[in-house]
Amino acid sequence: MGRVTGRRPVIRVNGSEQTRRPDTLVAEEPLEIRVGGQPYAVTMRTPGDDVDLVHGFLLSEGVITSASQVAGARYCTGTGPDGQNTYNVLDVALADGVAPPSPDIARNVYTTSSCGICGKASIDAVRTQSAFSVAEDPFRIGVDVLAKLPDRLRAAQRVFDRTGGLHAAALAGADGELIEVREDVGRHNAVDKVLGSALRAGSTPATGRVLMVSGRASFELVQKAVMAGVPALAAVSAPSTLAVDLAVEAGLTLVGFLRGETMNVYTGEQRLVF
Repeated sequence: MGRVTGRRPVIRVNGSEQTRRPDTLVAEEPLEIRVGGQPYAVTMRTPGDDVDLVHGFLLSEGVITSASQVAGARYCTGTGPDGQNTYNVLDVALADGVAPPSPDIARNVYTTSSCGICGKASIDAVRTQSAFSVAEDPFRIGVDVLAKLPDRLRAAQRVFDRTGGLHAAALAGADGELIEVREDVGRHNAVDKVLGSALRAGSTPATGRVLMVSGRASFELVQKAVMAGVPALAAVSAPSTLAVDLAVEAGLTLVGFLRGETMNVYTGEQRLVF
């Protein structure tokens, strides 16, 4: 699909000069996620890597824990004004014996590109029990290696260079090499795409990995890391109080304000080599 970006007219103002030109913007479209033909959630995302996104989303929701629990995923028919398939409805078929999502934790409103848990029935439902224990992961990483991750992530953002409007997420090893990178207009979608890719590759729980994100560390991103068995989460911006509380509870290493050689270590400092 070629809808990652789009062109729109813009007036460029530079002092007293104004010029008209087309500008490249990141695409944002709704994706309706269905499970067994039943609507489950709608998220605003950048088209592309949708199958990874849905796998990561269902992993973080506690619906699945391995790729073998998904029998298949297919786009449903849905057309735009031009009569072409919009590829904005994806139906997931769970494998035999896998329980469908419980109706009492289903999303009751759509998920925006900036907030992933707005549609949860209650805050208690968000504290999904992970199938993996990150507290027992002996993973360690040098602070000098962590310091290089933001620049490596930025260098890997191909679409950001054209639009300036995308979040990014990556899984990296203890050596700092990026294993998988994904971009999306929503930071939680970028994380779902990365974790979904790892799930489909048979790499969950993602032991010995650090999840690097381009924005802030919200509660939901910590939850997604824990649900995928990632022992460490690093962000270039701030965490929330609830994110820190969940990281403590789960035994996750949480680093915020990672910018060059400076960083704030909020939890799990035992995994860092100073």
